[in-house]
Amino acid sequence: MSLNPFATSLFRWLNPSVTFNTPRLWGRRHWWFSLFLWILTIAPASAALELRVAIEEGASRIRVGTSTNAILRNGAGQSLGQLPSMNAQEARLQGGRVSLAGKQAEQIWVEPNGEGLVWIGDRWYRGRTLLLPVNGGLAAVNYVDLEQYLYSVLGAEMSPNWPQEALKAQAVAARSFALNRRQKATGRYFDVDDTIASQVYRGVKDEAPTTQAAVNATAGQVLTYNGQVIEAVFHSSSGGHTENVEDVWSTPLPYLRGVPDFDQGAPVFQWTKDFTQEQLSRLIAGVGNVISMTPIRKTPQGRVVSMKVVGTAGQRTISGRDLRDALGLRSTLFAVIPKTGQNKSAVPTAFQVVGRGFGHGLGMSQWGAYSMAQQGYNYQQIVLHYYRGAQLARIEVR
Repeated sequence: MSLNPFATSLFRWLNPSVTFNTPRLWGRRHWWFSLFLWILTIAPASAALELRVAIEEGASRIRVGTSTNAILRNGAGQSLGQLPSMNAQEARLQGGRVSLAGKQAEQIWVEPNGEGLVWIGDRWYRGRTLLLPVNGGLAAVNYVDLEQYLYSVLGAEMSPNWPQEALKAQAVAARSFALNRRQKATGRYFDVDDTIASQVYRGVKDEAPTTQAAVNATAGQVLTYNGQVIEAVFHSSSGGHTENVEDVWSTPLPYLRGVPDFDQGAPVFQWTKDFTQEQLSRLIAGVGNVISMTPIRKTPQGRVVSMKVVGTAGQRTISGRDLRDALGLRSTLFAVIPKTGQNKSAVPTAFQVVGRGFGHGLGMSQWGAYSMAQQGYNYQQIVLHYYRGAQLARIEVR
């Protein structure tokens, strides 16, 4: 049975024109000429570098289709039959086996012919798809060429309208991050998922000519440290200065060091959020009506690591990350200002949270990359500013 969104979204992808105070970078523009690229072989001969992206997990059923006729195979690669093009079907579990289009197997591959796309859930994806049972539910894993995966990630993680040098920097960082995760995924059925827990990936809907150009221009380029692809995390805006990784997370990494940011012009550089006492007390359980909030520990750049919250019914210590989640804040770089009205000695009736930046503040700042590109820096300079001591390398698939 065909779906309207199924065909409509494919048409839109095929027809994109249819309307439906700046810190100084050490060495400025000259130091990077001493950099070099070398070949890092990470895949066997004749093998495509596919990334395994978990699209659906624990589902009771998944809608699956293809834009061209597709071959259905079992886990051993044996043909089970065909899935006609533009004819979405429901995959489900039956007796612990995957069932799709009248075929059953322990696992089912959906492989579109030619350059066909796969429909999973509610959008189109490149590559092929594996359906398999996981923890009592059904999972759909998109096996997609790494570079084509990045076409989409760039459009989801950074505006396609941003300068090409910023998009190229994002391509190098995202490629490095994905390969780092891939190397750590031994024993798992996927390398990355499609959420912010890894990198946002929403299939071909987020692709644009600019994201494809940035990926193609940096094809195969990654960041390495001591010959290993780095964990090139990134965020929206640091609020003026990025952090040393051990001050925010736990394990020190030599390339994730705090550096001055270029994000002063970001719309999220400074922000405020107001709460009444009633609102705040409802969001922070276990203390009654909130009276005061005092930082216990901060990072060197001022991010809240832990906060003491005192209320009419007691007090508790909350981590900065938990507080950020509970209050819906953009970062942990914030201060809480009580509002007492005209009577300065009264219990606060409201609180204002004043903060800077968006995200964890580690690695590359996307708004910083944008500003650097606007100022004429190239993508090599951008990534090597934010990932200290890293080197650019090129992976080779052969």
